[in-house]
Amino acid sequence: MGRKTLIVIALLMTLGVTALAITNGVPDGNKHPEVGALVGTFSGQTYPYCSGTLISPTVFLTAAHCNIGSQRVTVTFDSAYASNSKLYAGTYYYDPLYNHTQSDPHDIAVVVLDKPIKGIAPARLPALGQFDSLSNDQKFTAVGYGGQYPVNQPGGPVIGYLDTRYYAVSTLNAINPAWLRLSQNPATGNGGTCYGDSGGPNFFGAGNSETNIIAGTTITGDALCKSTNVIYRMDTQSARSFLSNFVAVP
Repeated sequence: MGRKTLIVIALLMTLGVTALAITNGVPDGNKHPEVGALVGTFSGQTYPYCSGTLISPTVFLTAAHCNIGSQRVTVTFDSAYASNSKLYAGTYYYDPLYNHTQSDPHDIAVVVLDKPIKGIAPARLPALGQFDSLSNDQKFTAVGYGGQYPVNQPGGPVIGYLDTRYYAVSTLNAINPAWLRLSQNPATGNGGTCYGDSGGPNFFGAGNSETNIIAGTTITGDALCKSTNVIYRMDTQSARSFLSNFVAVP
């Protein structure tokens, strides 16, 4: 694997979770300008390491496991990260109840930006319990800056990183009280997430039916990004309780 891939995997192993990136997707361009990336420097290399969404002019939603040990962080909204990308500074806050249980990991965080973001309309949060009951064929749109589908190499699968915002469509697989499990199996026409998409949004709906409502944020999935995207629901009382400290919840 490339040096950057190893750095990302080492970080994730330290955090004790599996983070994700967009697979079987297409470049986003300006389709989702409210989706951005946390940018950090690791072993001398600077790049996006997690994704997230603007939910108010000064609040950026992401995941608790994107904590790299520094409360001061930077965010970009450029569709393709480069060394000259504009960065916005802010303060990172994660849910103090964050844990590694499956019942409710509280894997949610925000960045309170130092200055309001102008010219980008924030995404919306769902109503309480909005996703308690969904049809089996419900679609979601995953967006993020993470890695691409693994390519087999002599030394094992290699995940490439373009540091570019992508999106893909996933289909509901199962509903859990704290999270939704989405299929990203390309054999069934689905796409999804991989390393680096953690904290990124999964919008309710797809195509002409896509909304700007964040159903959940990417928190984990399978190791090779081939089958499953698990998203932390934004319509639960626990998510709303945390977010209400920073924004008005519907």
